[in-house]
Amino acid sequence: MTDRILSHIDATLDARLDRLFELIRIPSVSTDPSFAADVARAAEWLAGTLREMGAEASVRPTTGHPMVVGHLPGPEDAPHVLFYGHYDVQPADPLELWDSDPFEPVLKPVEGDTHIVARGASDDKGALMTFVEACRAYVETTGQLPIRVSFLFEGEEESGSRSLPGFLEASAAELDCDVVLVCDTDMWDRETPAVTTMFRGLVGQEMTIRAGDRDLHSGMFGNAAANALAVMADVLASLRRPDGGVAIEGFYDGVQELAPETAADWAALPFDEEGFLANVGLKVPAGEDGRPVLQQVWARPSCEIHGIWGGYSDPGFKTVIPCEAHAKLSFRLVAGQEPEKIRTNFLAHVRDRLPEDCTVSFEDHGLAPAWAMDPDNRFLAPTLDALAEEWGRSTTCGTGGSIPIIGALKDALGVDALLVGFGRFDNRIHSPNEKYDLSSFVGGMRSWVRIIERLSTCK
Repeated sequence: MTDRILSHIDATLDARLDRLFELIRIPSVSTDPSFAADVARAAEWLAGTLREMGAEASVRPTTGHPMVVGHLPGPEDAPHVLFYGHYDVQPADPLELWDSDPFEPVLKPVEGDTHIVARGASDDKGALMTFVEACRAYVETTGQLPIRVSFLFEGEEESGSRSLPGFLEASAAELDCDVVLVCDTDMWDRETPAVTTMFRGLVGQEMTIRAGDRDLHSGMFGNAAANALAVMADVLASLRRPDGGVAIEGFYDGVQELAPETAADWAALPFDEEGFLANVGLKVPAGEDGRPVLQQVWARPSCEIHGIWGGYSDPGFKTVIPCEAHAKLSFRLVAGQEPEKIRTNFLAHVRDRLPEDCTVSFEDHGLAPAWAMDPDNRFLAPTLDALAEEWGRSTTCGTGGSIPIIGALKDALGVDALLVGFGRFDNRIHSPNEKYDLSSFVGGMRSWVRIIERLSTCK
């Protein structure tokens, strides 16, 4: 039966691409209010697509952009999975850096593959549709799935998921399931699909330091008046130790060293440290001294500065002492760290280093704990087997990123998640000329068919 479904996918690929392209053409940019109608249109499109497959599906209003919820029946004694994805996308700016219209998907042949180039092709519309189309192929071929499937598609993932916690709390009974499936992660390498089993948490902050009541003439007030940018520079520099670690008091409380067997498994992965940095024009690891790159980005907490501004930065030269300076930064956290404690200690660290007549204010930009899959998750081994059957290999891996939805889903539903991704590291998500490999789209659909079949045996 599985072979028949896979053959059906291959024979109807053009129609499946057409549907993906229809969704991509809807500019569902959640961060820009001017696209609100398009976000709503994408939600309606998805609900209609699920109904075409025989699902009970509807668009659910929230305090922000809508959710889409759907249910496909299966045998009563079969596992019940909830598939989560997001249909909103990042803005396409800067438009001049795109080689084609970002919301008109283009098939671009490359050596050994074809790229689907468009905003959302990878993050997350292409990934989302691999599962939807696998379910469609199952229904078209056999009439019914061998498991029970619910769908939750969010329209605010790219803008902070502000409506999600409340929606999950109100809908927990309806979304009750045995496991959550997520397809918003990457493969280990171009030929090896992966189940992501851990990711880092997040504390995001924006701060403004104020010194004086206006910008000042540097000749008249230089040396005598505090310079907000100089104070900001000192504060930011104080966040790191000479060995590359984070200098905030208590930052490493609760952080455990990587288990020796895990460290050995990671060391055995075919990972090129020099190549990893060379691909972005670098060659010297910048984190904690003596730690392998994989450990730094998967298993160690970090502090990164994302932007600093203040004073005069337009063309020309203006000799002012700025009265305000701004910075955005984030901390990626690992298991054992408490996001609220890290935030509290960071605020204290900054305040302790301010001159007496300077002030600081803060704005939150995300707070989420780290996550690690339960090693006894009964759905993991069948999923890895299914992936290996399709690709000839499979693995587990970590990721340095943060996916707050997983923690929110676990808090609301009390179940673990399986993160199965078919994206590739060079997909340029959030950047101009975002792409999704055609082999990822096809391989993803075929993989989900195999995974669905394997999960049906997990009684």
